[in-house]
Amino acid sequence: MPRRMRARVAGSVVHATLARRRNDAYPAAVAATILIVDDEREIRELLRYNLERQGYQVLTAQDGEEGLARIFATHPDLVLLDLLLPGLNGLEVLRELRQEPSTRDLPVLLLTARGAEMDKLLGFERGADDYITKPFSPREVIARVEAVLRRIKPPRESEALEAGPVTLDHARREARVHGAELTLTPREFELLYFLAKNPGRVFSRDELLTKVWGYDYRGETRTVDVHVRRLRAKLGEDGARLIATVTGSGYKFVVK
Repeated sequence: MPRRMRARVAGSVVHATLARRRNDAYPAAVAATILIVDDEREIRELLRYNLERQGYQVLTAQDGEEGLARIFATHPDLVLLDLLLPGLNGLEVLRELRQEPSTRDLPVLLLTARGAEMDKLLGFERGADDYITKPFSPREVIARVEAVLRRIKPPRESEALEAGPVTLDHARREARVHGAELTLTPREFELLYFLAKNPGRVFSRDELLTKVWGYDYRGETRTVDVHVRRLRAKLGEDGARLIATVTGSGYKFVVK
């Protein structure tokens, strides 16, 4: 090999080594563990490669039963869950997670080739934090993962927030209405907390998606309606009054 070519190759190796060292020295802000549950090996490896480059610890499972076993054994910080799994499907796995106290608040992002709105709404009804339709960009997945992980970081404020009959303790992730404890999914809690922290202010669906979901989610504003409907049901007879619909504009939290 000519000397000049060897020099170029050597330089490339050194550059790649330094780049790897820089990546190793500056891992993701939270050394979070992410579990990928997908029956397609190519998808698992694609996501693993890109997430590990961001500094995350990555585990994988190829079906629902293995996924549940790994979740309860390793306690990951977030799960990327395919909907169409052999045997125990994604919705069944999600239902198991939401019924178990130790995993009730575990962030779950659904991955699926199904793009029908009904499938998405069903996923949110079961407590999914997000829904990503295949084919997807790894960069999009990483952005959504990071948005969810930022959301679940402990906030600076430690005092409980009181808004009318609603009391919210963000540090403990506790919500009460008239003193009765509410069982909320992580996204429901964040939406209620955000609205209650800004009483009287009207937020459009797009604004709520950006501020609560943490990224631009255009075209999926129905997601907000689903979560508002669930919140109102859980708030009981005060639900429709506390979270008011402003026709043509969005929603606001009302304290009287």
